[in-house]
Amino acid sequence: MERKQFELNDVVQMKKPHPCGTNEMEIIRMGMDIRIKCTGCKHSVLIPRAKFEKNMKKVLRQAADKSEA
Repeated sequence: MERKQFELNDVVQMKKPHPCGTNEMEIIRMGMDIRIKCTGCKHSVLIPRAKFEKNMKKVLRQAADKSEA
């Protein structure tokens, strides 16, 4: 199975929604752990990369798209 491609500042869709109701998260730090920030309430969470890759559905907006807009 191919690994999912994502980069810093991408907005991704997660399988389960955040308690505030949105399932869109922005990647704000990458390493062994990944810090994501909820686009709804701006709460950030640090999770292991393996768990993030398992729970991520797809990339909604890439960082290049965000800088152009």
